[in-house]
Amino acid sequence: PENYGLFAIGMLVMTLSRFVSDIGFCWSLMQNQNITEDDIRFTFTWQLILGSLTALSLFVFAPQIAAYFHEPRVESILRWLSLASVITALTAPSTALLSRALDFRWINIIQVGSYAFGYLAIGVPLAFLGYGVWSLVAAWLSQALCALVCSTARRPYPLKPLLWYAGAPALWRYGLTVFLTNLCNGLMTNLDRIFLGRFLNAREVGLYVAGYNLAEAPNGLLVSSLQPVFFAAGARIQDDPARLRRAYLSLLATIWVLIAPAFVLLSFLASQLVALLYGRGWELSGSVLAILALGMPAYVTCAMSTPVLWNTGRKHYESLLQIPVLVLAAIALYAFAGKGAASAAAVVACMQLLRATVITTAACRRLGIGMRDLAPSAARGALLSVVVALGAYGGLSLGGMAGANTFGTLLSGATAGVGLLLAILLTFPFLLGEKVIHVLGQFRLRLQT
Repeated sequence: PENYGLFAIGMLVMTLSRFVSDIGFCWSLMQNQNITEDDIRFTFTWQLILGSLTALSLFVFAPQIAAYFHEPRVESILRWLSLASVITALTAPSTALLSRALDFRWINIIQVGSYAFGYLAIGVPLAFLGYGVWSLVAAWLSQALCALVCSTARRPYPLKPLLWYAGAPALWRYGLTVFLTNLCNGLMTNLDRIFLGRFLNAREVGLYVAGYNLAEAPNGLLVSSLQPVFFAAGARIQDDPARLRRAYLSLLATIWVLIAPAFVLLSFLASQLVALLYGRGWELSGSVLAILALGMPAYVTCAMSTPVLWNTGRKHYESLLQIPVLVLAAIALYAFAGKGAASAAAVVACMQLLRATVITTAACRRLGIGMRDLAPSAARGALLSVVVALGAYGGLSLGGMAGANTFGTLLSGATAGVGLLLAILLTFPFLLGEKVIHVLGQFRLRLQT
């Protein structure tokens, strides 16, 4: 847990600094209907400048940052991780151009491949050899470098610098809006660790981060896969509100009816899953995972609602609407972070629900969507979540009474939860709703072709 905690503090600072190094120009490469070579060159130039300045700042101020967290070992970790600011800044233009071309197949291949290279080929052997937290640092840098090489090989872009041109003011205005939005989102997502790292020791932070990562992993895959697709596709149909409205309603229905029950199942299985993956010494991580998993459907809902605001001319709403939520979260975390990881997790889960409510309400108003449109999918999602919860609880109870080991109890709970859900859906398929059935049909056609 201590290694996780040290690395998590370093990654917290890196994540927040990345919003500075990526000012937001790359988002314009995705959304603008027409782009020129000058747009790409200008974006590359300022990505490199800001990424380099961020890396230099992290290197210089690493001692002060380590002092804030009362953890001197973070200083050297931050100085090595600062290299990632330059690497990720240079990767962003290629990734944006791939997203613009809807080449998400290669984006996913690069993400998975670079992760496998960094963590399986580099990180795990170094951890096995006893390098501790430095195995995680090496894995992160290797992953970032691999992603840079693969992205630029798949979608190269001109490397000739361009500091200014006629379209620069428009890109700066757009980039600053993206920067403020991303900074607000970054603070919202990482506020818990800002306070936990200050009030708790590295071991307790590590226990929290292990649970958070397990909750965020499927959530991160969903958002990184769905949001760029919906954002890019929405940019193409932004002049057709009726079509955008239908797509958004189908997406919300899929999240609430299919994804929410999956996270409820994860919440019930949290303790057994953590015990199986990490061992009994990580029990606190199980409690964190159980709490945070319940808030993740709200996170996905919020992430899928923000493209609606951007594609309907209200991109500044995302940051403005979240400022009050951010202030409330900061106050709550300041009050409860020192009481332990589970208390912080409860605050974060409530924060995600409030945040999703605010952003989704704004998106629905932009598209003329009311409660009558949302209620059927919400009711179906709630019912199926209860079904999964009952099945998982029954399966875990049976496994415990039978004296099964950790894996057996986990398998019993998962099988019962999924089995009861499938039985209900096979008997009453209409519970999925027309929108979800249509989405599943489209996905099946894509697999066949």
